[in-house]
Amino acid sequence: MPEPLLRGIHHVALICSDYPRSKAFYSELLGLRVVHEVYREARDSWKCDLEVSPGVQLELFSFPGAPPRPSWPEAQGLRHLAFAVADVDAAVAALTAHGVVCEAVRVDEYTGRRFVFFADPDGLPIELYES
Repeated sequence: MPEPLLRGIHHVALICSDYPRSKAFYSELLGLRVVHEVYREARDSWKCDLEVSPGVQLELFSFPGAPPRPSWPEAQGLRHLAFAVADVDAAVAALTAHGVVCEAVRVDEYTGRRFVFFADPDGLPIELYES
């Protein structure tokens, strides 16, 4: 059997409408570690690499005039980001304490695992999946 072509996810890239707000949301509120940040003058753009877990990063970009991404109704393409958490209730409590509105906790009918959705500053749906 041949070796798989893909070895894992290296990064997911997001374009933000308000770079400082999104950087604070992902680094300070969600606790992702800033690995590298640079301002690219030729593009008038910031780029920030955040560590999700060893070997997996979230890249935040700012691009002037980028159009908003339709999320509702759900559009083709990226549906949501999902992060693993040890305790959904503790995560919801921490988010709620910082003013983040979370949907009701649900149970995956196939795995029995609990999960919850909320939105990032640009309305991108984020799922926390208890594992």
